[in-house]
Amino acid sequence: MKPAARTLAIGALALALTGCGVLDSLQRELIFRPVTEDWRGYGPGILGHEPFWIPVGTDGERLHAWWVPALGTTAPDGAPAMLYLHGARVNLSGSVYRLRRYARMGFNVLAIDYRGYGRSSARLPSETSVSEDARAAWEWLAARVADPRRRVIYGHSLGGAIAAGLAADVGPAGALVLESTFTSIRDIAARSAFGILPLDALLTQHFEVPDKLARVRMPVLIVQGSEDSLVPPEMAHRLHAVAPEPKRLLIAAGAGHRWVIARVGDELERTLWAWTCGAADTPIGAARETLGAAGTPSRRC
Repeated sequence: MKPAARTLAIGALALALTGCGVLDSLQRELIFRPVTEDWRGYGPGILGHEPFWIPVGTDGERLHAWWVPALGTTAPDGAPAMLYLHGARVNLSGSVYRLRRYARMGFNVLAIDYRGYGRSSARLPSETSVSEDARAAWEWLAARVADPRRRVIYGHSLGGAIAAGLAADVGPAGALVLESTFTSIRDIAARSAFGILPLDALLTQHFEVPDKLARVRMPVLIVQGSEDSLVPPEMAHRLHAVAPEPKRLLIAAGAGHRWVIARVGDELERTLWAWTCGAADTPIGAARETLGAAGTPSRRC
């Protein structure tokens, strides 16, 4: 280990010994990296979205949410819906191009900022609070889209860990998508300078994704870049191994941690439509394409 990395780890251990509260706050700052300012590349004209609020918790807190109608269809109200959960160091404003891509796939998209991010209620996020936020968003979506097979949970990076926990708790749905998602905070920390520390004793935030996947009751799609330096591809293979059937692993050759869908977006789209377009008495995979008013593919089931 390099001297600078060892010094950092020793300093973290010394800080941990000063008190559990300080240790917990430090971990949450490092893991979530909440962003409140708009991304400098954001403009309200990029995405045709409807902003609104979702109440969460018991203290009057709320989530800032966006509803993005499906594009390329003449009947967006009948399109399947996706709950998108972003990762760390970003908020809704930094997710606009991702959300536009999902809308162009033909999905209505619900996206939220967790408490502590963007315009949502201010707080230092935790594993517990972001899980509550995801559940509140899912309940809002379920009230709008009654058929669970027409609802998808999609998480990127840390958002994938949150998505897996939500999927384990809410029962059947159309699909769970984990993009660039790690296996656990412990596994990520073990690859860093903090790996020399007694992690099992010190960690207060865990996100044990394989344990969550073992309880999931929906199709699982795992998407991973082959050149991801933050989350190594072997973690995707481990997640795929424990996921229930039906499942699929897409490895994007040459892709890093972000914009994996730029490489495998078409295949991701086909897979999700196959999984979400079957009624209770219709075989999965009954999706059909027609042409919308603008000449772009408009899908119907």
